[in-house]
Amino acid sequence: MSTSPVPALADYTPRHDLLRDRVILVTGAGQGIGRVASLTFAKHGAQLILHGRKAPKLEKVYDEIIATGAPEPAILPLDLEKSGDAEFKSLAETIYAEFGRLDGLLHNAAHFTHLRPLANETLGDWLRLLRVNLAAPFALTRACLPLLKRAADASVILTSASHGAKPAAYGGGFAVSKNALHALLAIQAQEWELLPNLRINALVPGPVRSPQRARTHPGEAQSALPAPEQLMRCYLYLMGPDSRGVSGKNISCSSVT
Repeated sequence: MSTSPVPALADYTPRHDLLRDRVILVTGAGQGIGRVASLTFAKHGAQLILHGRKAPKLEKVYDEIIATGAPEPAILPLDLEKSGDAEFKSLAETIYAEFGRLDGLLHNAAHFTHLRPLANETLGDWLRLLRVNLAAPFALTRACLPLLKRAADASVILTSASHGAKPAAYGGGFAVSKNALHALLAIQAQEWELLPNLRINALVPGPVRSPQRARTHPGEAQSALPAPEQLMRCYLYLMGPDSRGVSGKNISCSSVT
């Protein structure tokens, strides 16, 4: 899998009201990139739906968004590992009941513990990784598809990883689950080719200062890594109307930051 250059990102400057009147669901919004993306989308006018496993973390992000004067977000806690079709359908129905629409979906939630050889991973480890990192983005997108189809311009963003883009030793089931996202991307983008109001792309954030990175690379100097805020130009471009017509792309944030 290779990432695709997007010339428009080289000098891209999003306008302040880029996402005004858009309803956007962010999974894994309680910390790291998900938190920063939620704050950034809200700053640019979006109505946020914050997803995560732990309500207290989401409540803190809620408070941060309210403090900026942005539109009031909603909180939808859900454990992706333990959820099935019924739970995802219920989540989509809740969004419809509360907002009547969905214009964007950022799949940011991920499960990853630490680097280790395949011999040290169990079937249970793999099933959890595949369920959270691969099956959940598929199932949630599917559940929200009727809402996305109703939008004039809907964008879905998958979050891959360096280990998924270039699988290597010790990446384990995490690398496999993230690599498989690119197959999901290719299939979904082709199936939506005749639906000009729908698009789907994948972002590879690269090494970034985040709680997950600190946990998986404990000896690394976090201060030497880019902050999530430095990646937001990529997220805004793909989530907003300026990328309309761009679909099926794998984009490396590190190539444009």
